[in-house]
Amino acid sequence: MARSIWNFGDILDDNARHLGPDDPALIHGDRIVSWPDMAARSNNVARALRERGAQSGDKIGFYLRNQPEYVEGLAAAFKGRLTHVNVNYRYLDDELSYIIDNSDSTVVLYDVEFRDNVERVHERLSNVKIWVEVGGSGDSPEFATDYETLANSRDGQPLDINRSPDDQMFLYTGGTTGMPKGVMWSHKIWREANLDGLKRIYGAAPETWEQHRAFVQEFGKHGRQVPACPLMHGTGLFTALGAFLMGGAIVTLENKSKFDPEQLWQTAERNGVTAMAIVGDAFAKPMLKVLNDAPGKYDLSSVASITSSGVMWSHEVKQGLIEHLPQVALNDSFGASEAVGFGMSVTTADGVVETAKFEIGEHCKVFAEDGTEIQPGSDQPGLIARGGAVPLGYYKDEKKSAETFKTINGVRYAIPGDWCLVAEDGTMTLLGRGSNCINSAGEKIYPEEVEEALKEHDAVRDALVVGVPDDKWGQAVTGVVEFANNASASEDELKAFVRTRLAAYKAPKRVLVTDDLKRAPNGKADYKGVRAFAYDALGIEG
Repeated sequence: MARSIWNFGDILDDNARHLGPDDPALIHGDRIVSWPDMAARSNNVARALRERGAQSGDKIGFYLRNQPEYVEGLAAAFKGRLTHVNVNYRYLDDELSYIIDNSDSTVVLYDVEFRDNVERVHERLSNVKIWVEVGGSGDSPEFATDYETLANSRDGQPLDINRSPDDQMFLYTGGTTGMPKGVMWSHKIWREANLDGLKRIYGAAPETWEQHRAFVQEFGKHGRQVPACPLMHGTGLFTALGAFLMGGAIVTLENKSKFDPEQLWQTAERNGVTAMAIVGDAFAKPMLKVLNDAPGKYDLSSVASITSSGVMWSHEVKQGLIEHLPQVALNDSFGASEAVGFGMSVTTADGVVETAKFEIGEHCKVFAEDGTEIQPGSDQPGLIARGGAVPLGYYKDEKKSAETFKTINGVRYAIPGDWCLVAEDGTMTLLGRGSNCINSAGEKIYPEEVEEALKEHDAVRDALVVGVPDDKWGQAVTGVVEFANNASASEDELKAFVRTRLAAYKAPKRVLVTDDLKRAPNGKADYKGVRAFAYDALGIEG
């Protein structure tokens, strides 16, 4: 059977052959699953899904919070040659149905917590042939199969299957794509894109089986990675996947429904956690507060790195964390669902950097909108572009793929739309997205979707939505509405109304009222004017 070091299923099989019962793969509270046990369980799930009709290339939706079954199920997907699809667990019925339908998922893993949601939508999703319920007590609905039954259904032996470096993993993203789109990563492309990070940290990256096994024994198996941010998003998924493929353990927090910074530090001390993934100050500020309130309470000497991506991580909070964790490297990673490795900022006790400043990635360039390359030090803003190992495009969206993944001078680049300035020394300063995408605590929120929800309220004639700076969220979703004649509604009523239409995180944190949104005669929104209005009303300096 041919095996490829570029295929995730083959890598995980090889890890299991060379790691033993004392090497943990999954840790969740008191539950520790060793590499051999994880391998056997994921083999059983993969084999059971294929026996039930799942075929190579089929899509498998993950409707789960951060829990061991997410990572174990991911291993099963890779081993069974199924394509991972992340499903935002905050989605309501229509959003949930859209993702599963748009991705053509034929298998869905869902947690028992979401059983009611699945029961409401499963009949309209006729393309799904296999529903698997995680965490139930053996009383799964008639249309679903119990996960534990699958995990214990066979002898745990590896699948006799030829896999390909071209097997895929989807990462669905919102942002400037409008409705969420699935970014198509092949296993080979994703791994190539992440080799640079390994080289930067360890000085080398394994590119043969012998090198991989040596790396696992020397470094990988000693890693204990906590994805404090959701695995359903790129930051949590990609950092966890990197550690997992290298033979490390993925540690998930017992409180799945809400980020608990005190539990994070307790878990880090208890399990000798070496690395964490977060999303900016929304996580880092409460983490710092716990340490400030009880200095020295936790032994955190094992923590070597904390990586943030998705939103800016403020200079002051980094400095505060380093006072408590002088040994740690704080990595501010600039990437996107459409590419990784745009830039990196590393802060240690030896030095700090300004917020929003990065060292531009090795495979990156900056282009003007007409495709002209902008030279470092020119003081001309441009769009950051990543060449080399970039995704295949958006699933079933050739138009948007052509807009984001462009070939310039014979080189294919991912250009998600982030503007920046690059100094002569290669230091890059982010200027933000040219679009109106709102990034709230790592969640990308498309304003038009929230606007349409607001306008469904009987009292609202028109609405626009912008993001405004916020200490907790990075950007706070803020609605500005015009009421219909003689109509009105309270701010709380409008916020609650949106929550009946969309996931709660998309609902405005504030809703302001104006007599005139001042749209252009052609109906075009004046987002600049609306944002200025919101800043003024909320007392924010622009």
